[in-house]
Amino acid sequence: MIARLLTAIGLMALAPALWAAGALEGEVQRQPLNTSAIVMFLAFVGATLYITYWASKRNTSTSDFYTAGGSITGFQNGLAIAGDYMSAASFLGISALVFTSGYDGLIYSIGFLVGWPVILFLIAERLRNLGKYTFADVASYRLGQTQIRTLSASGSLVVVAFYLIAQMVGAGKLIQLLFGLEYHVAVILVGILMVLYVLFGGMLATTWVQIIKAVLLLSGASFMALMVMKHVDFDFARLFSEAIAVHPKGEAIMSPGGLVKDPISAISLGLALMFGTAGLPHILMRFFTVSDAKEARKSVFYATGFIGYFYILTFIIGFGAILLVSTNPAFKDATGALLGGNNMAAVHLANAVGGSWFLGFISAVAFATILAVVAGLTLAGASAVSHDLYASVIKKGKANEKDELRVSKITTVALGVLAIGLGIAFEKQNIAFMVGLAFSIAASCNFPVLILSMYWKKLTTRGAMVGGWLGLVTAVALMILGPTVWVQVLGNAEAIFPYEYPALFSMAIAFVGIWFFSITDKSVAASEERARFYSQFVRSQTGLGASGAVAH
Repeated sequence: MIARLLTAIGLMALAPALWAAGALEGEVQRQPLNTSAIVMFLAFVGATLYITYWASKRNTSTSDFYTAGGSITGFQNGLAIAGDYMSAASFLGISALVFTSGYDGLIYSIGFLVGWPVILFLIAERLRNLGKYTFADVASYRLGQTQIRTLSASGSLVVVAFYLIAQMVGAGKLIQLLFGLEYHVAVILVGILMVLYVLFGGMLATTWVQIIKAVLLLSGASFMALMVMKHVDFDFARLFSEAIAVHPKGEAIMSPGGLVKDPISAISLGLALMFGTAGLPHILMRFFTVSDAKEARKSVFYATGFIGYFYILTFIIGFGAILLVSTNPAFKDATGALLGGNNMAAVHLANAVGGSWFLGFISAVAFATILAVVAGLTLAGASAVSHDLYASVIKKGKANEKDELRVSKITTVALGVLAIGLGIAFEKQNIAFMVGLAFSIAASCNFPVLILSMYWKKLTTRGAMVGGWLGLVTAVALMILGPTVWVQVLGNAEAIFPYEYPALFSMAIAFVGIWFFSITDKSVAASEERARFYSQFVRSQTGLGASGAVAH
């Protein structure tokens, strides 16, 4: 029983991609217990528990808990950001897309990558110079604190909630099907682990878990890609020609266009991926863990390099799986389907190129993945409640650090309980749309308010509030009325909103709303907010106030 439990915990990380792509629908052939995988899980759990213990001794203030005291270097933060962003969905999901669709998988991965230049050139330095703990510090710098922080916290919590639900439901379903544990037991296990790492380790433990996970994932993926290329004598032309020869679709796998059929959906998905990244609270929060704007810029530079390299590897891994997995009957069930579904292609490839111990290593990496993602999300949600709502809105900036830290830890526990409850409640639902909704909400609510607060002098509190709430409500409403929820989840015959992704429309409504209600605001408060733009601009560029005072 203990062996099965440990194996189940480790494979939780595989769940989001498997569930999102439909691999968990129907019966899945159960996998035999893997002793090497269990050993890897034990080693990783022991290491991360020690990191949490070590970090807990250094968490003495809110700055330590939220941002590791600004002690993370640009290189370390770049690795941690990459670790937070390179999810199990990226590793397993994109590899599976290449395995089944070929070239289209690469196009999809590029969508996740193109958001980083936006952060590098437009956001990173100004965000670090203006903010302290959360991006709401920046959005509310010269605007109404209560209104903007309430909006920002609401947007952040919605994004965090949908990400957490996707993790919890996917993990529970995978363990239930593959290992026979009760669904609610699996969900509770995920929730307890999530709370423990954040509650005691804070941002410092979260950062080092993300760094270790990134190093493990990049190392494992590099080895897999190297072994695949060795199989074809490091000849890409041979890799592609042999893949075409054995793939059922033949030469069609080298042609784009199969994933997103109409141009409106393609543009909408692209906008969500490009600008949603720049509005994800757990990603933006990482820029406050470095000492200054120069290190923030380095963070994005390194993160972009690591993430770009990783997506190149997933392309090679996907084609390698076509060669080494699809042609091997040992990885298929009696019907000829891949064991565990197509999203297990990368895991089977690990077994094919490195044997059972390397399979155990990749499984441990998958465990690290879900741990890193949920820890970052939980910390972002806790800071939104404790720093933005409690300290700034309820206490009007007069809360002491001890109380704020206590509220943050209470919120962490509450988020864990909420995530467990929602995970159990959403057991029967298709949760694939939640990740897309999270990106769409971030692009429609958080990003417009954040970018315009830094760059547009005429922005006012009224404009930001009306436009931001319009973007948030529109994104959620259109997703519900779209084909994913209205037809697939609710069972209606035809969708009211015909497109799967709402970002094109909800982003437009948000920006237009912010622009219109700002330029028509003739109040005294609006004039004062516009007048404060110069001092904000100076600080955003230099880290100093207009008078020359150091920002932090």
